[in-house]
Amino acid sequence: MEILGIGNAIIDVICKVEDKFISQNNLAKGNMKLIFDENEFNKLLFDLKIEKTISGGSVANSIVGLSQLGNKVGFIGKISDDDFGEKYEAGLKKENVEYIYSKRKEKLPTGTCLILITPDSERTMCTFLGTAGMISEENIDLNALKKSKITFLEGYLWDEGAPKKAFDKAINNSNKVGMSLSDKFCVDRHKPHFLELVKNKLDITFANEEEIISLINAKDFNEVINFGKQTKKLLIITRGSKGAISINGDDVCEIGIKKNLNIVDLTGAGDLFAAGYLHGYINNFSQQECLEKGTEMSSKIIQKIGARI
Repeated sequence: MEILGIGNAIIDVICKVEDKFISQNNLAKGNMKLIFDENEFNKLLFDLKIEKTISGGSVANSIVGLSQLGNKVGFIGKISDDDFGEKYEAGLKKENVEYIYSKRKEKLPTGTCLILITPDSERTMCTFLGTAGMISEENIDLNALKKSKITFLEGYLWDEGAPKKAFDKAINNSNKVGMSLSDKFCVDRHKPHFLELVKNKLDITFANEEEIISLINAKDFNEVINFGKQTKKLLIITRGSKGAISINGDDVCEIGIKKNLNIVDLTGAGDLFAAGYLHGYINNFSQQECLEKGTEMSSKIIQKIGARI
């Protein structure tokens, strides 16, 4: 196997709603709300017609993108033996992803992201992590780690306790390990731990400009470049309208963005950028070509609804 992803296994449940549904349920239109109460989540879902389900989660989106580019990939993520769990597993297998997890009935249901699309195409999300966030070291398959060239992790999954032990097991038994910092909220919450990972444990780190600046408390982007050079690891940063940059020791490579795109949905842009870059990396592309492939994949995805090309 070329790349093994480990991440939050979250099924995207897409439903069309009227604006009044958003206001009646006190949701902030266009935003994401984390829901911790299963009953509250089920109440939201109760009367809705499900248009479509997609096996999602940040790293899972990247892994599917890599599969679509013809790479042999696998994924580990915790689900429950329930209806959404069955759909999640089937969805990944349909995309030729080897799903390396034996589901069983858990106390919490399969993680779900309810994506509510209003008539103006705006997406409002409600996420119930369910059993996805309860991943532990016993869920991490040692053989899968050892036979993969790269293990790819997501910052969203990192937390104290069992998830940290799962991370440690993955990192300590991988041939090479990459991670996406995922979100500024994750970075701010786990800053000392993430900094230790980036400096000493990871071979490849993906971040956006906001996340990396927050991680190292940089005053400007030159400090980020100097930090990247000093770590002597591969650091890839997406910079929105400024394009993307990769830093590998003293080798710094920059690329601009694709112009005149019909942007309809930014969901999955970072996930698919990582897929494109990693595809280039394992197929021995130059840094420039890796950045170009990442940009090509993210440019495609932002012109579609959802995180599937």
